[in-house]
Amino acid sequence: MTTNEASRLATIAGRAIPAVPWQDGDNLPWNDPAFSERVLVEHLSQDHDRASRRQQVIDAQLRFIAARVPPTTGRVLDLACGPGLYLHGLAELGHHGRGLDFAPAAIRHARTVAKTDVLDCEFEEVDLRTAAFGEGYDVVMLLFGQLNVFPRSIARELLTRAGTALAPGGTLILEPQLAESVRDTGEGIPTWETLDAGLFSPHPHLLLHEPFWDTASRTATERWHVVDLASGAVKRHAMSTCAWETDKLAETLRKAGLEQIEVHSSLASDEETASAGLFGLTAVRS
Repeated sequence: MTTNEASRLATIAGRAIPAVPWQDGDNLPWNDPAFSERVLVEHLSQDHDRASRRQQVIDAQLRFIAARVPPTTGRVLDLACGPGLYLHGLAELGHHGRGLDFAPAAIRHARTVAKTDVLDCEFEEVDLRTAAFGEGYDVVMLLFGQLNVFPRSIARELLTRAGTALAPGGTLILEPQLAESVRDTGEGIPTWETLDAGLFSPHPHLLLHEPFWDTASRTATERWHVVDLASGAVKRHAMSTCAWETDKLAETLRKAGLEQIEVHSSLASDEETASAGLFGLTAVRS
């Protein structure tokens, strides 16, 4: 082993144990162009529900969402919209959609489909933490556990702005991760595998994954080390996920001026299309 290779591997051996939530890393590089291209492939896959859901699951959830949009043309804001699969479906029902996300490949795909199929929806490549949400929406939604990837203080601010973006009587639709699911992730065991290509690299690599659970902040932090098998170069990624108890989340929504808070076991109507580790929550702006 060369000195250079040894120094690269030393970055793994010298890592902090345990990982510190939000300091060791807060999220994956969704806005990196190459990474977002690889993620887009997973978004569009019909073999799993890891990035976006399969179409049958989306269709089931669209029925839940559409029931909360006015029967005439409604206005829907999708936060962390990914490749626009939900807004495309709602636009086909006659609604107007606006989607915000900071993954360039996902936004490109969403815009391309909207233009090709002449759908009344628009998409913006922006960071939710600084984006202007606008106002007057019949529905604002933040799905697939995306609320949990923000620190609590930022999540609270996002929820307040989401509530303000609603028209009076409008509905906020959330799909957070179950608190016990987040904890289970953090209390998982480290793993390693060799891959010819994958989400973190298009080249053969060794992928080391280790999770941590921080009881004080109720946060799971996952860390990935990616070792290129040709060069020995090491890249590190990390993501922190905050566990929200339902009562605390409901309290936050009430402080944001929302009422009629309802918890749903799923945004889908049957077990076959329900998403494990997630639940639904709706609230109405007064």
